[in-house]
Amino acid sequence: MHWRDQLDADGFTMLPTVFAPDEIGAVIAEWAEVTRAHAADEALLTGAGGPAYGARNLLELWPGVVGLVRAPGLRDALVEVLGPDAGVVRVLYFDKPPGHSWALPWHKDYSVAVTAHGPPGVFTKPTMKAGVPHVIAPRELLDRMLTVRVHLDAATPDNGPLRVIPGSHRFYHPGDDEPRAAETLCCHAGDVLLMRPLVTHASGHSAPAAGLHRRIVHLECAADLGLPDGYAWKWFRRVNEPRSDDQFPSIHPRNE
Repeated sequence: MHWRDQLDADGFTMLPTVFAPDEIGAVIAEWAEVTRAHAADEALLTGAGGPAYGARNLLELWPGVVGLVRAPGLRDALVEVLGPDAGVVRVLYFDKPPGHSWALPWHKDYSVAVTAHGPPGVFTKPTMKAGVPHVIAPRELLDRMLTVRVHLDAATPDNGPLRVIPGSHRFYHPGDDEPRAAETLCCHAGDVLLMRPLVTHASGHSAPAAGLHRRIVHLECAADLGLPDGYAWKWFRRVNEPRSDDQFPSIHPRNE
C-alpha cells in the first residue's frame, strides 16, 4: 500500500530510511549538547537523578530541530498532506532510558500549545505545561494536523514500541473507536512515523534487561497559521522552506 493511502485509511504510516545513520548520529550529538546547556530547565524531564526521559518546548531549547521536517523527502510528504502553508507548532522529545523505562495507556493526543488562554469556546481545559499555555483542541483542528516521529533508535519489541489502533483517527473519543486489533510499530533508526493526532495509541515498558534507549523527536505540524476564537499558536515554524546552514550543520543533505 502506498504511504498516503495507508495514512488516509489507518491514520498512520512509516516512511523508511528518511535519515541515514550519520545524520541520526549528528542529531543525537546535537541533542546531547542541548541537554547539557539546559540541564536546569523545567522543560527537561528527568527523574530521581536519571537521564532525561522527555522534554518539552524544543522549539525554544533547540531551534534548529525544525530542520528535521525540512529534510527533502519528509518536507515533500508533509506539504502533500497538509499543504504549502504547513508549520511545526510543537516539538517534544521522548526516551525510555535503560533502567528508567515508563509506559502510557491508550489515549489520543488532544493538547496544543497556544500563546495565552482565552475565553471558553472551541478550545477547552486550559493547562500550563513547562510554562506554556495548552488547551484541548476540537476535532476540526486535529484533523488538519499531523505528528512526525523521528526515530533516533530502532523500535523493537524490547524497548517499549508504540502500539496503535488502525482507523481510530476517524473518532474523537477512544470509546467510539471501531473494535480493531492493535498493531505494534517496530522500525529502524532513521525511519519516520507520520500519525494523525486522533489515532489511539499506547506503549509499554522496555524489557528490564534490554539495555536499550528509545529516543524519538516528536514534531506536531498544522496545516496553517490560523486558529479560531482569537487564539494563536505558541510556535509556528514553516515546513516548506529550505533547511538553513545553522540547522544541523553537521548533516550533509543527500538530496539538496
